[in-house]
Amino acid sequence: MSTLRTSAATYQPMADYTDKVQLVYSSKNQLAAALQLAAELIVTGTGVKLLHVTLGGFDTHYTELNRHDDLMGYLDSAVGAFYQDLALMAWRTRCSLRRGRSSAGAEGKRQRGTDHGAAAPLLLIGDPVKGGLYGEAPSLTSLDGSGNLKYAVDFRSVYQEILGGHLGAGSSQILGASFDRVPFLKAPVAATV
Repeated sequence: MSTLRTSAATYQPMADYTDKVQLVYSSKNQLAAALQLAAELIVTGTGVKLLHVTLGGFDTHYTELNRHDDLMGYLDSAVGAFYQDLALMAWRTRCSLRRGRSSAGAEGKRQRGTDHGAAAPLLLIGDPVKGGLYGEAPSLTSLDGSGNLKYAVDFRSVYQEILGGHLGAGSSQILGASFDRVPFLKAPVAATV
């Protein structure tokens, strides 16, 4: 608790984490607030290695297109501020960000929504990340036994790359197995140490 008090007293954000437009729920972007706290914990030297923040509301069931656009506005505003804050504090090269999304329940298909499933996009940003598209777009006609999209890249492969290549951790011990490599890091930590 004292570390958190000290970090709050010494951290001054270098980016604007607030949005002035009322989007989905309120004029306060909850993801931006969570990412501002994450930036505070990173730049003040609390020693944190991994943080988890969420943006809810994608379980739309209906009017998905409009709600999705609004939610992507929240995501853009929050992640943009976070990335700018870390860049201005010279921390961007040491951080990467992962995002996954799933959406509506089974009834949502009939109401212009989508179902939860096994496949979801992941977005990674940060200077350590090599840009590009990894994997293949899921087929809308070749579904798994439950009628869900089949994934092309196992999300544990992404975790493995972050754990081993970015954090220098023994990923097979943490994940309990080894997975196909997804070489999205410019220079794995082992190569730079």
